[in-house]
Amino acid sequence: MQRAGFDVLAAIDFNSEAVDTLCANLSDQEHPGFSPVRHPLERDLTKFSPKDLASIIGTDRVDVIVGGPPCQGFSTARQVDGSNHGERLKDDPRRHLYREFLRHVGFFQPKVFVMENVLGIRSASGGEYFRRVQKEARKLGYRVLPKIEDCVSLGVPQKRRRQLFIGTRQDLPEYFRANLQPAPRAPKCTTLWEAIGELPPMEAGAGQETAPYDMAQRREFRANHDDRYLMKVLEVGACPALTAHRARPHSERDLRDFQKLHEGENSQEAIRRGVNFEFPYDKTTFKDRYTRQHRSEPCSTIVAHLSKDGLMFIHPTQNRSLTPREAARIQSFPDWFEFPVARTHQFRLIGNAVPPLVGEAVGIAVRSYIKSNMKENKRSKPDTLIPQSETEAVGWLVPVLYIDRNTLKNVAEEDFKRAWTSIAFLFARLHPDGALEHGTHTANDAADYSPVSSLEPRLVNPYYEQSGWPVLLEPVAGEAWRRYEKGDLKDQDFYCSDAQMAGMTLRRSALV
Repeated sequence: MQRAGFDVLAAIDFNSEAVDTLCANLSDQEHPGFSPVRHPLERDLTKFSPKDLASIIGTDRVDVIVGGPPCQGFSTARQVDGSNHGERLKDDPRRHLYREFLRHVGFFQPKVFVMENVLGIRSASGGEYFRRVQKEARKLGYRVLPKIEDCVSLGVPQKRRRQLFIGTRQDLPEYFRANLQPAPRAPKCTTLWEAIGELPPMEAGAGQETAPYDMAQRREFRANHDDRYLMKVLEVGACPALTAHRARPHSERDLRDFQKLHEGENSQEAIRRGVNFEFPYDKTTFKDRYTRQHRSEPCSTIVAHLSKDGLMFIHPTQNRSLTPREAARIQSFPDWFEFPVARTHQFRLIGNAVPPLVGEAVGIAVRSYIKSNMKENKRSKPDTLIPQSETEAVGWLVPVLYIDRNTLKNVAEEDFKRAWTSIAFLFARLHPDGALEHGTHTANDAADYSPVSSLEPRLVNPYYEQSGWPVLLEPVAGEAWRRYEKGDLKDQDFYCSDAQMAGMTLRRSALV
């Protein structure tokens, strides 16, 4: 977010190593392109109220809140103990910490919030928490866009996919668009080797916390490989010395087993080609216990479990697991970012982090959205496809509500545009992209909305808890997406922000 141009008033974590690491890097010194964090705070949000935070930062209004409530309670990696799914479901108190995040959102009412989590939140407890986050954020007055982000597409050399919840305040015109773009400095399709191939080779158990770079190795690497990631993302030219490039030790048995793996191969694949490992494994569960990464591909997802062992992160060409600096590079941390804690904590901090390149891409998109909203939003001329009242909007919408999907396909283009525009006019809380994924759970607790509810009650209830869309509008939304993807609805027709803004302006004037 700093890279994207934001002034960070506070950064909060209850983990002391995380706060210490932040302070060592970004709290008391300048780096090119961004200013230091003003208030790095070690706090437990279950005990630290929004009012407490407001008193420290000196304001109760901020533009953006970003955060990642602990993801371990949703991680699919924990399915083995029955904690996330099925009859052996175990309650994990960390699953409820998203409410502490939303409590701060509700108090500070930022223009935008971004919450990050693992994909497991979509399925944990039958998708209950995936629904809750969106429903509870809408009750706070936010239009919510859930988005799966693929880190590889944003220039990170890692097969990492995460769930983002992007909330924009309902009183703001326009829709936050889902198509995040890589940061300008991020190369596309970065491989593992482009991230770590320049580092000095070493054996298991070797290395020092601070050591000189191998400049001959760097020159050779730059002569034979794309060095944009090395120079623009890792910023090796700004670093006087190499830190955290220390390899953990491994047993002789593990090292012999490592040698049996081909590049890009895991233990299950090796067993299938006839390899016998010395590790006393169970063939039904051993699978990817050992995984040797491949130079020409993105790395596997860097996880906090690296703090316990690195067996799934064996170096592509050397007989050892990855070092903390290699993991940090794969996460897109610049080399000048230091981790002044024990190696175990280094791995945990790196694995828990959102890759900086992803945060930067999100920050750029959020900043662009906010800047767009700061401009004076005026329509250049009256649009005949925008209703002039809520009654007229309902009148345009009703004719397409009670026909089957095949008949919807035959509705005239202008008539359908009027109906679709009316939805934007009437329901500022809905996002067109949310119409792709409603879920199955419905509710009837939406607030009464006159004159819509008096003219057509089913335009309010029931609605889908996950997307917020009224059930009655689901076929119309599906048809709008069909026409948009076919090209019959142009971008400005599908994301009809003018109609959304006109409806919001009308309701505001009625309150004055």
